[in-house]
Amino acid sequence: MDSLAPDLRQMIRTPLHDAHVEELHRIGEIVSYAKGDMIAEVGDPMDRFLYLLEGEIELVDPYTRNAYRPDRLGPTQFVGEIAFLGGGSYTLPMRAYADCRVIAVPRPAMLAAMARIPEMSDIVITVFAARRRRQIEDNDTSLKLIGVDVDRNIRRIAEFASRNRIPFQTMEAGSPNASAAGAACDLSGHEPAVIFGKDTVIEDPTPARVAALLGLAQEVEDGTVVDVVIVGGGPAGVAAGVYAGAEGLSAVLVEDIAVGGQAGTSSRIENYMGFPTGISGADLVWRGEVQAMKFGTRFVRPRRATALERREDGIFCVTLDTDQQLCARGLVVATGVQYRRLPLDRLEDFEGQGIYYAATEMEARYCKNAEVVIVGGGNSAGQAAMYLSRTARHVHLLVRGDSLAASMSDYLSSRLEADPRITIHYRTQISELKGDEAMTQVRMDRDGEDWLLDCPAAFIMVGAAPNTGWLSELCALDDKGFVKTGAAAGGDSQFATSCPGVFAVGDVRATSVKRVASAVGEGSVVISQVWEHVNA
Repeated sequence: MDSLAPDLRQMIRTPLHDAHVEELHRIGEIVSYAKGDMIAEVGDPMDRFLYLLEGEIELVDPYTRNAYRPDRLGPTQFVGEIAFLGGGSYTLPMRAYADCRVIAVPRPAMLAAMARIPEMSDIVITVFAARRRRQIEDNDTSLKLIGVDVDRNIRRIAEFASRNRIPFQTMEAGSPNASAAGAACDLSGHEPAVIFGKDTVIEDPTPARVAALLGLAQEVEDGTVVDVVIVGGGPAGVAAGVYAGAEGLSAVLVEDIAVGGQAGTSSRIENYMGFPTGISGADLVWRGEVQAMKFGTRFVRPRRATALERREDGIFCVTLDTDQQLCARGLVVATGVQYRRLPLDRLEDFEGQGIYYAATEMEARYCKNAEVVIVGGGNSAGQAAMYLSRTARHVHLLVRGDSLAASMSDYLSSRLEADPRITIHYRTQISELKGDEAMTQVRMDRDGEDWLLDCPAAFIMVGAAPNTGWLSELCALDDKGFVKTGAAAGGDSQFATSCPGVFAVGDVRATSVKRVASAVGEGSVVISQVWEHVNA
């Protein structure tokens, strides 16, 4: 399966060309560091691009202050990883191993140079992406989550970090590693906690607080009006972000959970053109996110849109769940859909503790050598079944109807039927969830037969509820809550809503084709209409 940055050794050390270095000299300044000087501490913003002319730079362990890795950066190499594009923060300290001279370029100037010089941009982004992949695979970070397996809040942060491709370490509460990490924080190794750096404990940890520390929750100054706000970070929204930036529009994308949307929960997409060996939905959309940041699109997360108003001057203002307002001349709605909650007692009690709506690497760890249940008959459910069958003892796919022919691609249903670790149960649905703090059993109605299964994890992937309540006062919706566009909304284009200047793309749009490829296409095409509206 295709993955990001497959050849790490080559990509991490690809040098810039002489012409690129000349450009860095032109837009930057020479800065010197003496041996032992700290170049960055945990939490410092990546606000400068540092190109090493002389000397060496090493990563530092935030606890021992010794070298973190045996390898160091030397002349012709540069500091940082992919978080630089979005104005993120350092997650490990960096120190001058020897006297150093660097070219320091302010981040805005470097991004502008990368936009002008695509060859330089290609090298920088490739190296940055490879380093991020290595960070994830080697746990190169000082973000530590203690108690993922026992605490729902810590687990949600782990899921947020995993889906957003943020490197983190997990430790069992009370383990020797947790005790050592918590010694500087007076945790005694027994309390679920989130630690950043050496001794920063996040009080009442939430994904939003973690995002703020990592520099992900970018704030837009009050009163700022951009060309377009894109609400939703799935394939359609991210594609719109790529093309908005490429067309020179100032754009801000808002996402409430993780970039990738529902597609980001798909472990393997095999029918997307250009990836014959398949690609995970998260990797596919993450590549788009990197492209969008390269062109200057800003990402605000985790933030949820709660209201929309149109001012007398025609400017749209989106109110977020933090009461912040984002204002723009045009708006793209790409909020997609979410899986419906089943009408089951204690469903909310078990969400995150046995009930899940995504099947990624994080959720798979809870299914090791266990019987698991997936509810749904679409491609997402089928992909989840194939993925979880690698670690689970057995996967039970519950389908309410008599067949998968109308809801799942033929290649996928054929694989499910051939896999001995997967059983498809037709005319079957969950009737009861059982357990104390975490779910331990699922009772089902299997074609009239009562069936109780020991099961620590059930994945709900059924139905599609659009996220549109926040804009219903301005835009016409159909009887299911999907946004009407085109002729049905009285609009003059396929993606125009009943409110001029507001456009809808992807799964949230009524009559859209619910496929990743079509969502990417719609998000790409709609920007030409946004451009016309903004520049009218």
